[in-house]
Amino acid sequence: MSSRGWGLVLGCYLLLAFAWSPVLSHVPRGQQERRVQEGTQEPPTPLDHAERAEKYSPRQGEEPPASRCYRCCDSGTPVYQTIPAPQINITILKGEKGDRGDRGLQGKYGKTGSAGARGHIGPKGQKGSMGAPGDRCKNHYAAFSVGRKKPLHSNDYYQTVVFDTEFVNLYSHFNMFTGKFYCYVPGIYFFSLNVHTWNQKETYLHVMRNEEEVVILYAQVSDRSIMQSQSLMLELQEQDEVWVRLFKGERENAIFSDEFDTYITFSGYLVKYAAEP
Repeated sequence: MSSRGWGLVLGCYLLLAFAWSPVLSHVPRGQQERRVQEGTQEPPTPLDHAERAEKYSPRQGEEPPASRCYRCCDSGTPVYQTIPAPQINITILKGEKGDRGDRGLQGKYGKTGSAGARGHIGPKGQKGSMGAPGDRCKNHYAAFSVGRKKPLHSNDYYQTVVFDTEFVNLYSHFNMFTGKFYCYVPGIYFFSLNVHTWNQKETYLHVMRNEEEVVILYAQVSDRSIMQSQSLMLELQEQDEVWVRLFKGERENAIFSDEFDTYITFSGYLVKYAAEP
């Protein structure tokens, strides 16, 4: 504690001693004389309760002396001198401001109150700035166009027409080795087949979906050769196969081509993706 604090405490003690000294030192005059007499005389014989009551009780018509002592069991109301309570200026006792204490522990959470009433609708905010452009919509494509420069004659079994010239083969969905288009994007497709007939021979082919004959391309025997075509639209599921098959050799069946020009073509492309609305 600083010297100033000790000085304030000492001043408080002095003020209290000064204020209470009259009270502590005040003794009634009768009690002072009695004390002097008691100091010179022998101690009196103890009295019983009745004698003490008769001796110390006031007689009828007499006022009890102001300096006489009373016990709690005696009758009558004692009269004491009224001494005003000391007044202390509490402002001089105020010390210096102490240091801030440590933060206490967090108390327990109170009970959750009931939900309040719904507030009023706030004002409409300002229009925001334009956002960044989004990603481009994902489109689905599938297309192929292939040709053959070699003629093909029938024999005792069905033959898959294999193509040797590739014009368009998007994402390699058409397999040049097997001669089949494999569907990786389900949807509606358009297909077209073009061949050149052989004079004096029949032309007999099928457009196949998996192992199913879908449409036929046919030309009767003729003295002259002509271009013959077939087209269609198919709804395909994923992993479906589309290919061209030459009929087996029950008849004289052939298609014409040579190494200088391409007479046989097979094409197809996606018209509508299956997941589009």
